[in-house]
Amino acid sequence: MKINKSILALMLATSSVAVSAQKLEITVTNLTQGMHYTPIIISAHDADTSLYQLGEMASPELQAMAEGGDISGLSTMLMNANADVVENPAAGLLGPAMSTTTMLDTADGNMYLSIASMLLPTNDGFVALNGWKIPSEAGTYKVMLNAYDAGTEANDEIINGGGASGTPGIPVAPASNGGTGGTGVTSTEANTYVHVHRGNLGDDDPMGGISDVDNTVHRWLNPVASVTVVVK
Repeated sequence: MKINKSILALMLATSSVAVSAQKLEITVTNLTQGMHYTPIIISAHDADTSLYQLGEMASPELQAMAEGGDISGLSTMLMNANADVVENPAAGLLGPAMSTTTMLDTADGNMYLSIASMLLPTNDGFVALNGWKIPSEAGTYKVMLNAYDAGTEANDEIINGGGASGTPGIPVAPASNGGTGGTGVTSTEANTYVHVHRGNLGDDDPMGGISDVDNTVHRWLNPVASVTVVVK
């Protein structure tokens, strides 16, 4: 059977558009016992865009998110790269064992999915998915996420309201289950690059000790979150 070349080219172009522009249903679930996630940012973007690189310095935008939960810088960066962005789908904090679901329509060329949110209470810990290739076939896909350390602040584990970039300390323990009077786990970090988080150490002294983090509540093992993506 002979096929006209112009018709074939049109069929291929139409097929390409159908694959590259997709409708996604995305569910993020907090798998930890006692950690909360600050407002989440979800984005579909091209292959040249990323939130961070493991083993490299964090950007100021990532630092602001990891230390204080501020996603505005990352959102601006992604939008400037023509990414599709959803901000704060949970309308606030996402508590332990809780889930949030959102829809995301991706534009042509935005075939990579990234997600990020700060973990509370931590100094500069965050959960993230960085540049996951969105499947071209319709279906349901599940990804497990680890917690990372931005490497921008010492993990002193002191809850003092500090949340601005470069300001030591943890903003808050959202469930009011943190301690006070901690002397600090450490004041320096050997690894100042983005890396897998070692986890909170904590202690069992709510009025002193080395940490304001409760070691019976605020410790975790990876993975700390799951993401379910339904490709329509």
